[in-house]
Amino acid sequence: MQRHNRETFFLADEGRILEIRDGEPRSRVPRAEEQLTSFRFSRLSRTEGIQVSPELREKLARAMTAGGGAANPDSSPGIPAGFTYLGQFVDHDLTQDRTRVANFGDPVSLEDMLQGRSPALDLDSLYGLGPGHPTSAAFFEADGARLKVGETIASGPPTVPAAAISHPGFDLPRAAELGTGTQADKRRPLIPDGRNDENLVVGQLHLAFMRFHNRVVDHLVEEGTTSSELFERARATVVKHYQWMLRTEFLLHIVDQGIVDQVFTYGRRFFELPPDNQGPYGLPPQSGGPYDSAQPGDRPTMPIEFSVAAYRLGHSMIRGQYEWNRVFNSRGGLIPANLGLLFRFSGTSGNLTPGSPTDLTDLDDPESGDNLRLPSNWIADFRRLFDFDAAGRKDLVVDTLDFNLTKRIDTLLVDPLSDLPAGSFNQRGQGTPPPIQRNLAFRNLTRASMVKLATGPQLVAELEGLGITPLTRTEILRGNGTDGVQFTGENVLTQPEEQELVEHTPLWFYILREAELNSQRPGRLTGLGGNIVAEVFHRAMEGSVNSIVKDPDWTPTLPSYKQGDFTMVDLLLFAFEGKPELLNPLLDGPI
Repeated sequence: MQRHNRETFFLADEGRILEIRDGEPRSRVPRAEEQLTSFRFSRLSRTEGIQVSPELREKLARAMTAGGGAANPDSSPGIPAGFTYLGQFVDHDLTQDRTRVANFGDPVSLEDMLQGRSPALDLDSLYGLGPGHPTSAAFFEADGARLKVGETIASGPPTVPAAAISHPGFDLPRAAELGTGTQADKRRPLIPDGRNDENLVVGQLHLAFMRFHNRVVDHLVEEGTTSSELFERARATVVKHYQWMLRTEFLLHIVDQGIVDQVFTYGRRFFELPPDNQGPYGLPPQSGGPYDSAQPGDRPTMPIEFSVAAYRLGHSMIRGQYEWNRVFNSRGGLIPANLGLLFRFSGTSGNLTPGSPTDLTDLDDPESGDNLRLPSNWIADFRRLFDFDAAGRKDLVVDTLDFNLTKRIDTLLVDPLSDLPAGSFNQRGQGTPPPIQRNLAFRNLTRASMVKLATGPQLVAELEGLGITPLTRTEILRGNGTDGVQFTGENVLTQPEEQELVEHTPLWFYILREAELNSQRPGRLTGLGGNIVAEVFHRAMEGSVNSIVKDPDWTPTLPSYKQGDFTMVDLLLFAFEGKPELLNPLLDGPI
């Protein structure tokens, strides 16, 4: 029998399998299991971590969501609230755990974890596998270059004429246009990652990126780009401007600037180092540990210390309610847009249909609700989420009391996050989960336990060459004594529980405490958390085919307020043609 030589490669940005058999290349569409296993989770720590007891985990979760996060102040200096959900959009670009377990809390080995996203900042959550791939073709217009967008449905109140009409281009495209299926099927967004319809804010941001892409296509057509090159050139343009904005603006809102500058100027010091880099301070790369090297052409992996802990910082930034638009606000509107309503008016967690702003139990039934599209009165007013004054657009600046800031990054979450709708964790229609499993803090801590994540003290000790100052016992238990979680009242810890928490501090909690205690910029990741996030972002940009890290001389080419720069507001202005009536379709005035 003749033996054939075969090599197999996954072409991430083309979404195809390239097989070379006896020197002859052949490409094909990957099977689903090949696509899932082509991207891997990894572990920064050399060893698994010792987890706190289930009882302490539950007590810690309740303490983190107690009192509505009232002690959790606004970010200072004030960060526009849109960046909270931009962070969620980025998370969905980088990582998606598709691992299935029989019961939430069951142990999961690293080898069994399935990563459903490319761990590169390449916007595969926006493009899928591209217009030429059968699994992604439905996301694109017939021209194979532009992304489909959806249309809202007319709603109320009658005193707001703009709400009483439908608005093409202001909802995600939905499967209702396909005409078949259940209510849940028809509401399904025609986008690569349904999690971007998990709440209304991230859904409207995803739509903004779709509009941004389509405007870039129009821009390239005006420049004479041929149809055969149009999509690839548009994707390259969008991805690089997106990465630039993340590097120069978003990261500086959440991580100490000194750490970001160190990583992007001098390179990574511990995560997937280039092969010629000997690791920090001359330490040799060590197999199975944080100093592993990355060979040229290697795809990035997704460290679970990032996905399960460090990058869950955004949960602390969420507000309990928002001044959303002309109709839904606390200053003359019907009611403010609380988290319950922002979940309700989505397709993945909600049903796009009016209902209780606080009791979300009806949303556990995926067939509840009549609407198949977003009502027009829920279109985002982006002027309330991002600071257009920074781009010189005084005409797009709202009153300070109408503007939304993030909450500060610390160990407190607002209490609506203790009672999530089942759709937000992919459990709709699967029975009623125990109340504690609806608590976001509990879910985060339990997920870490399932994968035996390294603890904060453990990882600081392993990365001692980076000079990170460990938190003290008092800092872990008390913070600065006033801010963040205070273990008092029904959440008071016994002496053995205090000792357990100090010795085996869950990594997510440890990183939030670091930010809370940041003396230079309270509420920014520093130390362990700051280094993990900055290095994973750097590697994720490096790992994209279109990369500002691999092309360090690249500078933005699209119109912007400051030449050679590009911010999130510049992106929105370009996406919505700089028009006030598109950035705020409901306009201003009484309701």
